[in-house]
Amino acid sequence: MTDEKDERRPSGELEAAVMAALWAAGAPLTPGRVQLELASGLARTTVTTILSRLHEKGVVGRERQGRGYAYFPVQDAAGLTARRMHTELDRYTDRETVLARFVAQLSPDDEQLLRQLLEADET
Repeated sequence: MTDEKDERRPSGELEAAVMAALWAAGAPLTPGRVQLELASGLARTTVTTILSRLHEKGVVGRERQGRGYAYFPVQDAAGLTARRMHTELDRYTDRETVLARFVAQLSPDDEQLLRQLLEADET
């Protein structure tokens, strides 16, 4: 007998799949259209719930289409990742320690890239 929790998807997997479908579309999609794009067997109501939650988080925008909404991403993937990094950083009062540990775990190439970006931002 398989435990129901063992069959659950990793946290954020469905949101990531929905976002990937929206980015790939390049135009607002209704929940039904997102469901078709995902081809994952998810119920339309599940897709609608995911889109509503993403809208509440400010990750997607929506526009009226018929009796419902069509959804679109408000940021690209890089912008969303940066936003998530800021959200995590904002959770801690000791930002210096969090940033120091983040930088300490960067690969040498990423550390060099970060230095270049910081230097370019100063000019």
